Amino acid sequence: MKTIVESPDLVVVTKYTRGVVGPSLGTAGTVRDGGRIRTVTPPGCWGPMITPVFAGGHEVSWPVAVDGARVGDAIAISIDKVEVLSRATSSGTMTTNQAAFGSDPFVDHKCPGCGTLWPETRLGGTGPDAVRCVKCGAECSPFKFGEGYTIAFDDDRVVGLTVDERVAHAFALDARKVAALPEGSEQHSILVYEPHTIPGTLARLRSFIGNIGTIPSKDMPDSHNAGDFGSFLLGASHKFAMTEQELKEHRTDGHLDCDSVRAGAILVVPVKVDGGGIYIGDSHANEGDGELALHTTDITAEVEVRVDVLKGVHLEGPVLLPVAEDLPWIARPFTTEEVARGRKLGERHGVQVHADVAPVQFIGSGPTINDAADNAIARAATLLGISQAEVRNRCTISGNVEIARLPGVVQLTMLAPLDLLDRAGLGELARRQYGL
Repeated sequence: MKTIVESPDLVVVTKYTRGVVGPSLGTAGTVRDGGRIRTVTPPGCWGPMITPVFAGGHEVSWPVAVDGARVGDAIAISIDKVEVLSRATSSGTMTTNQAAFGSDPFVDHKCPGCGTLWPETRLGGTGPDAVRCVKCGAECSPFKFGEGYTIAFDDDRVVGLTVDERVAHAFALDARKVAALPEGSEQHSILVYEPHTIPGTLARLRSFIGNIGTIPSKDMPDSHNAGDFGSFLLGASHKFAMTEQELKEHRTDGHLDCDSVRAGAILVVPVKVDGGGIYIGDSHANEGDGELALHTTDITAEVEVRVDVLKGVHLEGPVLLPVAEDLPWIARPFTTEEVARGRKLGERHGVQVHADVAPVQFIGSGPTINDAADNAIARAATLLGISQAEVRNRCTISGNVEIARLPGVVQLTMLAPLDLLDRAGLGELARRQYGL
């Protein structure tokens, strides 16, 4: 099977990692500055989580280099398409099987029967005990559901509905097809577990990408490329262990689980290895802010993005320009009427109005939500060249902080002065995104 289709203008990727991202992978190809990357992303989270040969919680596309991108630059990823291909998925809260891993259930997997590390497995029927070691036959998945559900999607992928035991079992019998797993995917579909709580629950769908960005400058599990999950690597007993300084230096915070990273948004990401290494995965059908169950509706999705190199734009972490309707009300661009009212007020008090501002979101991550907010504030202050106190004040009266994921990823929204954004190299991008 040919896994890569490459041209200067478009790289199509149908090869996926086994849960690791980093420099050792090399790249699937090189796309020109301004070119496009297309891939079909297998589900993240639950499928890879129950597939012990994976060393991370996702199955993402093989990285693609962007011509001209160098360490210290940034890459603007314009998301053109996130199309749901799965007919259904399963998700829920999780429990772990301590006998099936070492220090981290997402990473250092082992067979409880024969002790094989990262064992190859097969499916023996359906249900939560279906994942079996090829070598000894023991059940060896590190995860089970605390409470799980199966949700089916309508033909237009507008709504989803949780199903009962009968339907969940039917999906489990044809799991790979129902999940629309791409040919190159190696995961076991989580539909095999056939969970079936809360049947009849209706949910709105709006697809987005949970893990997207540039590769870190040191190999790490793909699900741990952020400050919260990445903290599990500190002092770990496996080969991906890092110090706190190494995690800060190497991570790129690709694992966002931010529901605003959807078609129409622009995600600006740091380049920590030459070429950047754009990878995409962990798409979801929907999610409320916070991802309170720690997992949501993992799907197979067709994704297409455009990539543009921003020379000399040095970022400590991702910056998001979401679709305008996803912005908090208080941080949306000012209307003509609002600016006129502001100028009238300024004339009354002899104060000049600085209305040349644009919304921008700084992604922060850390072991807790407070740590993530502090991280986002520090990143904003560094990029814009202002004090953290000024960031806090601006974001209090004309901004916002939203939880992307518990335990620790946030979006810090600011109406930032355009002259500061110009100096940081993001002004023109913000003007185009919001028609300023």
